[in-house]
Parts: sequence; C-alpha cells; structure tokens
Amino acid sequence: MAVITVGWPVKNDATPATRSQTHSQQPRISPVISVQALRILRVFGDTVSTRVETTVGPEQEYFLIDKEVFKKRKDLIYCGRTLFGARPPKGQELDDHYFGTIKPRVSAYMKELDEALWKYGIYAKTKHNEVAPAQHELAPVFDSSNIATDHNQLTMATMKDIADKHGLVCLLHEKPFAGVNGSGKHNNWSMSTNTGKNLLDPSKNPRENIQFLVFLAAVIRAVDEHQDLLRISVASAGNDHRLGAHEAPPAVISMYLGDDLSEVLRSVMYNETYEKKDAPIMETNADVLPNFVKDTSDRNRTSPFAFTGNKFEFRMVGSSENIACTNTIINTIVADVLSDFADILEKAEDVKTTAEELVRKTLLEHKRIIFNGDNYSEEWAAEAEKRGLLNYRSLPEALPHYTDEKNVALFGKHGIYTEVELRSRTEIILENYSKIINIEALTALDMSKKDIVPAVTAYIKELAETIGALKAIDPELVAQPQLELTKKLTSLLSCFMKKIDVLEKAVMGAKDVEGIAENAMYYRDHVLAAMQELRAVADEMESNMAAKYWPYPSYGTMLFSV
Repeated sequence: MAVITVGWPVKNDATPATRSQTHSQQPRISPVISVQALRILRVFGDTVSTRVETTVGPEQEYFLIDKEVFKKRKDLIYCGRTLFGARPPKGQELDDHYFGTIKPRVSAYMKELDEALWKYGIYAKTKHNEVAPAQHELAPVFDSSNIATDHNQLTMATMKDIADKHGLVCLLHEKPFAGVNGSGKHNNWSMSTNTGKNLLDPSKNPRENIQFLVFLAAVIRAVDEHQDLLRISVASAGNDHRLGAHEAPPAVISMYLGDDLSEVLRSVMYNETYEKKDAPIMETNADVLPNFVKDTSDRNRTSPFAFTGNKFEFRMVGSSENIACTNTIINTIVADVLSDFADILEKAEDVKTTAEELVRKTLLEHKRIIFNGDNYSEEWAAEAEKRGLLNYRSLPEALPHYTDEKNVALFGKHGIYTEVELRSRTEIILENYSKIINIEALTALDMSKKDIVPAVTAYIKELAETIGALKAIDPELVAQPQLELTKKLTSLLSCFMKKIDVLEKAVMGAKDVEGIAENAMYYRDHVLAAMQELRAVADEMESNMAAKYWPYPSYGTMLFSV
C-alpha cells in the first residue's frame, strides 16, 4: 500500500494478484515523480543523478492529559474530542505555555518517547510545548516519503503507548478542546537527488538559477491547478473543526513564497532587473548579545503551503491523519507538471531561453495562487474569491470532486489510481465521515440524558431545598440569589431537553437520506448543527453550576492538571 500512496506507478488494468507482484518488485520501479524530475535534470546537463526522492518531515502536534481525568470523559473515550465543556477562566491568551518550560512529567514522557523512537530508527529531533495548554509537538529528521509515512504511523502508536506508561493519554484528534488551538501535522516536503542535491534550494542567486526556477514554477502551477486535490488530501471530520479557526490555515489553498523569492519571480514575470536587497538587521539592544540578520524567508504561519528556505510546508494536514494521501497527491500533481515541462524543454534548441519563457508563462498564468499576507483576514477571503480560488469549507463539499473528470484523468495517466479506486476511496471517506458524526451525536445524547440532565436536576433540587430552609428559618428572608439561579437553570434545562429532542430527530432523519454524498451533507448541515446547539446550552449550564455537581472533569482540570 505504501508504494501506491506516494506515487509509484501501477498499471491501470492490473488485477489484485498482479498488483501484489508489482509491489514486491518495488526496488526496480522508479516513482513517477523521479522519472519526470530526471527528465528535467537531464535537460540541464545532470547525467550523474539516477533517482529523485521526495522527502518529508512531518511535525506532529498532540495533547497530553491525565489518564484518570480522561477515563471520566465519555466523549474523549468514544470520540477523541470533547462534545461539551465550558471555557475555563484561562486558556492560551498569555502564550505562557508555548514559551514556558516543559513540565517535569511531560519532559520524562518526551525523553522516553525519544528513546523508544530511536530504537525503531525514527530520528525524533525536536520537541517543545505548543500554543494551547497541554499541547506539545514532536518533529523528526526528514526522510524519503515512503519511510516518513511509515515512521509517522509508528510514531503515533508509540506516542500513545508511552503516554499510558506515564499515566497520561495522548490525544491526536485535530480539535479535542473547543476554544483553544487544535493540532496539525505540518508536512515539510521537498525533492532531492540521490547525489544529495535539494532541487528546491534557491542557492545564493536564485534569479540566475534557472533549474531551481523551473522546479519552483512546476510546484506553483501544480498547487494552483489542483487546489481541490490538496484540500481533499486533508479532509476529515476532525480537521473540519480546525481549519480556518485562526490557528490553522483556512480552507482556501494559497502559497507563501516570502519577500525575496517573490521579488525574484516578479523580475522573471515582467522581465525586470532583479536587485537583491540587504536583509534587515534585528537589533537586540543588549551589550552581551550580537545583532543578527532577519531571515526574509521565514514562514507565514497562516499560509497553507509555505516556502521555507528549501522546502514547502503544507500546514493543513490534520494531526491524526496518515500523510500518505497528502504526499501521493503532492507527488502526482508535481510530476504531472514536470512531465509537461520536460516535453517542452526536451525539444528546445536553446534550453535556457526556452526555460525562462516557460517559467515566465507559468508564473503569469498561476500567480493568483501566491499570497504572502494574512490568510486569516476578511480581506483575503474576499480577494481569494475574486481570484477564483476554491473554498471547500468541509469534507462533504470537497470529497465529491475526487472523481472529477480531470482528477480521474490525472491519476490514470500516471497509473496511480484507477477510476474505480477513486470512487471507492470517495465513498469510504464520505461514509466514514457520516459514521463519525453519528457516533458523536449518539455520545452527546447519551451524556445528556444519563449524566447532564440528572446532574442539573439534582443541583436545582438542592437550590430549591436551600431556599425552603432559609424561609423556614426566617419567613421574611428572601433568598434572591438562589431563587434567580434556580429560575435560570430551570429555564436552561427546559431548553436543553428541547435541544435533545431536536438532535434525536436529526439523527433519525439521517436514515431517510439516500446517497452517500447526500448523507454526509445531511450530517454536516443537520446533525452537527443540532449537536452544536445542544452543546451551547450545556456549556452555559456548566458555567452556572456548583463544580461538585457537574458530572465531568472541566476544561480547566483537563488542560492544567499535567
């Protein structure tokens, strides 16, 4: 499976039996992107390189919470995310967790995790706190796409195993806690030859590095032409809660190139003279610290697809997802453009002139995908729409485009997926989406009826008894605070019961919706919407109740107990 997932060619007419044989011959098959990239390299005189690998470094974000706390939350056990939970007085506003020291218990976990991964040959190098309380990140050394994919799957399993030994639970859901940052998996992607040359390294003079500009232009065109596939590659029920939440890139695909590289491309597009600007100096204003040069290619954290020195960081991938699908698609779409470029360059009499014109034409046609500003801003949303960029906000909107004619042709051309396989994948993913939301809805109903309603009822009863006791002591005494709180909670509970009924009817209604795509859309529009309304009432009741009566550990307990 891993062979197909990163773009190894398989004959479209192959039977399962012959495909198994093809997989067993993996070392003798060149990946599609390697074949096409080598064609470009040969045009530019590289006769030494015999293979091009795509490399990936997937940064893995995750949450750690106490195991005993986890065991008291049905929603985390069944769904991986909290379905209820009022926001605590303190969240991530101060960024003190991100910039703070790693807590001893977490540090011990990270140390053992590193050692376990190293034994597997997974070279985990970076570890630190992330923005949200209880959130952390692990980053490995880059590896070839196939190996990185397998290693990341093993990493996620090991993270959970080691956490259990420390009395912790590792949460890999994209949005386990509402109101604080979710978790992603930043897919750092590049291309390198077997001779050790990074094809996305701009060198000291990128304006004159025509080979680099050809490969860069290929990626730009690929991302613009296949925005739909990139969005599909990160579509999941969990990631729908994270994307566009001012913590992760929005659902609109765009590319960040940085100021310097953008100026280089501008000079190419309009045939202008490029004058490299001196990088700004960062002044520390401290006698014991030197001033330093600011990195003008520093990543834009709001951008979905950002160039970061000699690679692209695709920041939309969800924390629990397998990176195979994402890298299959990146490899395939880039290989397809490289194939077109090679067809042109191999016929050129003057390679340099033809390459420059090819790069210029490509940039002019696809410059709309480049955006270096704030992807969270309302202005960008309006501008993206003017540019004609796609904006699939949810999985049910994106997935049906997997089988668009152009995508079927693309994967068929390179022998990656047949049309039957694409339709199968589409149906499975859509069906899985509906099942996940159905499980979440049933869990929310179970928690509501069996735990929350009895808890609120008990607290209202105590308030009523308190009011009666106070009046028995002094008939003239008016227990106004208790009386007002009782009225408020009674009203909220009545509303909550109505929301339960709405959700139950929505879940039942899903059975009458025919069609896998239509069913997924129904779950998004009706079931998920009813769950959110139910949660809003529950969270308000939690905020007005005595802590000892609420049946679940609070957000504050979960996020700050480790």
